[in-house]
Amino acid sequence: MHYRNGGYSNAHCITTNYKQMKFYDRENELQLLGLIKERSATKAQMTIVVGRRRIGKTSLLRKSVENDATALYFFVNRKSEILLCEEFKEEIERKLATRIFGSVTKFKDLFQFLMELSETRNFTLIIDEFQEFNFVNPSIYSEMQNIWDSYKEKSKINLILCGSIYSMMKKIFENSKEPLFGRATERLNIKAFNVNTLKEILTDNYPKFEVEDLLAFYAFTGGVAKYVEQLIDKEAFTLSAILDEILRENSLFIDEGRNVLIEEFGKDYATYFSILSLIALSKTSRPEIESILEISIGGYLERLENDFNLIQKVRPIFSKSGGRNVKYAIVDNFLNFWFRFIYKNQSAVEIGNFKYLRTIIDRDYPTFSGKILERYFAMKLSALQLYSAMGSYWEKGNQNEIDIVAVNELEKTVLFAEVKRKSENISIPVLKQKSNNLQNQLPGYVAEFKGFSMEDM
Repeated sequence: MHYRNGGYSNAHCITTNYKQMKFYDRENELQLLGLIKERSATKAQMTIVVGRRRIGKTSLLRKSVENDATALYFFVNRKSEILLCEEFKEEIERKLATRIFGSVTKFKDLFQFLMELSETRNFTLIIDEFQEFNFVNPSIYSEMQNIWDSYKEKSKINLILCGSIYSMMKKIFENSKEPLFGRATERLNIKAFNVNTLKEILTDNYPKFEVEDLLAFYAFTGGVAKYVEQLIDKEAFTLSAILDEILRENSLFIDEGRNVLIEEFGKDYATYFSILSLIALSKTSRPEIESILEISIGGYLERLENDFNLIQKVRPIFSKSGGRNVKYAIVDNFLNFWFRFIYKNQSAVEIGNFKYLRTIIDRDYPTFSGKILERYFAMKLSALQLYSAMGSYWEKGNQNEIDIVAVNELEKTVLFAEVKRKSENISIPVLKQKSNNLQNQLPGYVAEFKGFSMEDM
């Protein structure tokens, strides 16, 4: 993340004691972007970069071209096309040492100029917040498609199109009726820091952290770069300090859920917010939610999962995909927290009663963080790359619940794991008993039983 004037940008460089800057993670993404750049020297490349707001897409792309003085960076604001073209024209002339005579009022003319130029010169063009062209001039997408199709065979451009409104980027490039459908040569979905990276960041900045602090760091940031840097900048490393930073007047976290999602949802945001709030409050089945809201939510759930990438279906491992034993979970840790506590207690927030909100969180945090701890260990086990399938398990009526089941089909092994905040609350004999029915579905498999607590983080 690039630290400047006490603020922060969407990035993955983390400031350490306000002096040293370190870029964390993203080795695979940087390697792929480097390979794409190499390929563009002989054939035009169109790469799509997506990911939720604040995840660090912009900083990743800037990092990938930090040693390339000719790389162009266009940021699309909601302003007139003429003003955008003036900005982009200056960037082209400065970076590529070329002149564009006369005024340019249409983006299509600039794009055609660059595609023609790329027949003799290899360079990178990054267009950030690409979906915003929809508000500037929606015809830009079809104009770009015509120009791209006309020049791509001879072009040597490395075109990178980045966007943070997931549903709009998905529509632009994955809807068969849209002009740019099928044009991309590569796609990157930028995700949050994993738990190992978060542990590294906390170790670098606060070596004396305790496991409660690590869990809080994961629970409240979910590995989202902007939130991580905000806590680092404020030196909020402990559970108490993190909550102090989140629950204060003018905290950037208080309105964050609304800021991130309201544009995604548009006029239906109230219904989507209600559904997400209920899921965060452990009302995780469709019948439960519908009985409370008294409306049919099938379409909303489908869009939340497929168009917005905010929730996921959770089924017992090995259950049939069409089965009715389905729960829903919010994918993003921070949004899960925001809907569970901040949105739920919006009245207290609006009158500035953060003391009341803190009391509620202190009361419910052990239960809330217990579920987050399950997610932590599932991610940690996934990072080992030892398993072919992983999930949770429960039977009708939520009987015989098992937190983690991890299977290695090649070696015919299965891990059954119980996750609790405190190790003394774990019972391996009970875990073995819960697994009986599932073991019957896995004849010949060698079973292993483990308990994971905060001591194992």
